Amino acid sequence: MYYSSGNYEAFARPKKPEGVDHKSAYIIGTGLAALSAACYLVRDGQMKGEHIHIFEKDPIPGGACDGFEYPGVGYVMRGGREMDNHFEVMWDLFRSIPSIETEGVSVLDEYYWLNKEDPNYSLCRATVNCGEDAHTDKKFAVSDKAQMEIMKLFFTPDEDLYDKRIDEFFDDEVFDSNFWLYWRTMFAFENWHSALEMKRYIKRYIHHIGGLPDFTALRFTKYNQYESMILPMVKYLEKAGVAFHYNTRVVNVEFHVEPDRKQATRIEIVTEGETRYVDLTEDDLVFITNGGCVENSAMGSQNTPAPYDPEIKPGGGWDMWRRIAAQSPDFGNPDKFCYDSELCNWMSATVETLDQRIIPYIKNICKRDPFTGKVVTGGIVTVKDSSWLLSWTINRQPQFRTQSKDHCIVWVYALFNDRPGDYIKKPMRDCTGKEICMEWLYHIGVPENQIEELAENSANTVPVMMPYIDAFFMPRNDTDRPKVVPDGAVNFAFIGQFAETARDTIFTTEYSMRTGMEAVYTLLDVDRGVPEVWGSTYDVRDLLNATVKLRDGEALTQMKLGLKEKIAIKKALGFIENTDVEKLLKEYGII
Repeated sequence: MYYSSGNYEAFARPKKPEGVDHKSAYIIGTGLAALSAACYLVRDGQMKGEHIHIFEKDPIPGGACDGFEYPGVGYVMRGGREMDNHFEVMWDLFRSIPSIETEGVSVLDEYYWLNKEDPNYSLCRATVNCGEDAHTDKKFAVSDKAQMEIMKLFFTPDEDLYDKRIDEFFDDEVFDSNFWLYWRTMFAFENWHSALEMKRYIKRYIHHIGGLPDFTALRFTKYNQYESMILPMVKYLEKAGVAFHYNTRVVNVEFHVEPDRKQATRIEIVTEGETRYVDLTEDDLVFITNGGCVENSAMGSQNTPAPYDPEIKPGGGWDMWRRIAAQSPDFGNPDKFCYDSELCNWMSATVETLDQRIIPYIKNICKRDPFTGKVVTGGIVTVKDSSWLLSWTINRQPQFRTQSKDHCIVWVYALFNDRPGDYIKKPMRDCTGKEICMEWLYHIGVPENQIEELAENSANTVPVMMPYIDAFFMPRNDTDRPKVVPDGAVNFAFIGQFAETARDTIFTTEYSMRTGMEAVYTLLDVDRGVPEVWGSTYDVRDLLNATVKLRDGEALTQMKLGLKEKIAIKKALGFIENTDVEKLLKEYGII
């Protein structure tokens, strides 16, 4: 497997890999990584669909990319997905996946047209005082000292960031800024999370720094991620003859491990209460989704809280990874990520409005009508003075094909679910859906004497607790996640958010799909390049632009410097006078 860039290989079709007709594939999980691996096996690996088997412990596919109406409970989306125009692998695959909405076009075509015609941007990024605009006004409000802290992290070698926390590099100069408000709520980072992942994010999205305050950097699907992304992939695979085995739990994968050679030899499966085994040869490829950010997630309802149960039980993704990791140090260290759920959990809730009484308060904040079918909030609205650090968003409506046209789906989430609320004086994790809705209604400006009645009769709210949703952000080193294809592996790969691939950032659709593509291309030796991670971190134009944007438009020459620094800069500027370098620095506002 090798990386490529440009369109020479992007549009090429690889030759059929040697011996592929004699190979089979067994894929554990049906999240984006697993489905991507299956799609690449079919499209580029040219493996027969009937040779591919996908095991899923749940009755439906999708993994963390869910979106479903539970009878008697309501609509549920545990999370949402924000996309970037430089998700190179994602668009490479979705150009080949037919839309299930529009005949004759691809998922990429559909997505591209939608976001060109209705570009995303926010008109209110944060509120205070029960629905008033917090007037972050697209400003990062980062001091010179804070800018230097961010820059220091950007240039620190990865090796010096192993097992380090963000708060070992940033202090209140960063944490009290709008920059951190935007960052932590958009990406779900906590102060104690991995400094290495923080650095990767900054470098990966340096070309989008200017679009963070108002979300012009983002793009969204038409419906929830299950209907817009998962279902088209499933339909594509089913048409190819791929076999899906639902309600089938993979308990363990056994390996024969030698110093320079590792082979998966057997898969242990539990289905319908019975244990069975799949014996493997070198020609049987295994793709393992290890760990799981939505493992142990639990759903409540309008009148019941979502249970919080972080105990890792046999048969789940974490337990399976533990069993696998015990067989070789090259298979990672799951306990680095799941040892304390209090460090990596948060909650979300899906609110369905049932009439028009809440809508005016939404319009007052987002300045848009939710029922036009176009962008509504344009990303999350963060309640800056919320004890829960609550954020909420409304994507294009309807979010579900079956949704009533006069109902609006709102997604709410909070990072601090162990703290008492500002209106509901108890932790979010102890609240029913109705109580979470009441807290949200309070923060969007509903008069207190109407809050309970509206939460009960004008909305249905379903809460979800996710004990390990941020587990991949835990501080780690370079061996805690296994390589996509470990050294010496002959017939297996790790895929998903807890497999290690270079430069990309976890908690993204692209990361999952990239691991699937790299796994297939490596094990089948597909003769076509995997698109490299977009290289904006190596583009001096993006670096210059991001520097000025982070300074809210101020040139570097406006920094508060000492006399010695001012003299040094003046001398340096003299060297570049009347050169293309000077023109470039002026073009991007550096000087």
